[in-house]
Amino acid sequence: MTTSHAAFHLDPRLEADGPAIGELPLCHLRLVDDARFFWVVLVPRRTRMVELIDLAFTDRHLLMEEIAVVSSVVRTVSDCAKLNVALLGNVVPQLHVHVVGRDPGDAAWPGPVFGAGERVPLAEAERDRRIAALATALAIT
Repeated sequence: MTTSHAAFHLDPRLEADGPAIGELPLCHLRLVDDARFFWVVLVPRRTRMVELIDLAFTDRHLLMEEIAVVSSVVRTVSDCAKLNVALLGNVVPQLHVHVVGRDPGDAAWPGPVFGAGERVPLAEAERDRRIAALATALAIT
């Protein structure tokens, strides 16, 4: 069952991961503040959603389209060699999708980014550049 945007609340752990980029038709989009990876998180603005199958049919399809569009933009903006897309939720159960640009030799290659070492905060200029590039490419104002 899908509920309205009005009741949507972002899990504080997702909020702490990094700054907001903006809103897509379904998802709230955030940058993960880790200089080791080009990483964003999409969070559907629906309440009580834990699994992909919890979304209504139309929202599932919209989420898939938003994942594809954001993935394409991440690939273009970061010039990464590989994309990792994940819906885990083992630590934060609120439904969210990670899109991570990966390159051979990055801090976790070839393994997963989750739990790989300590986060390295982005320099302010680089954080702002990534947000601006993503927002521009996604036409987020």
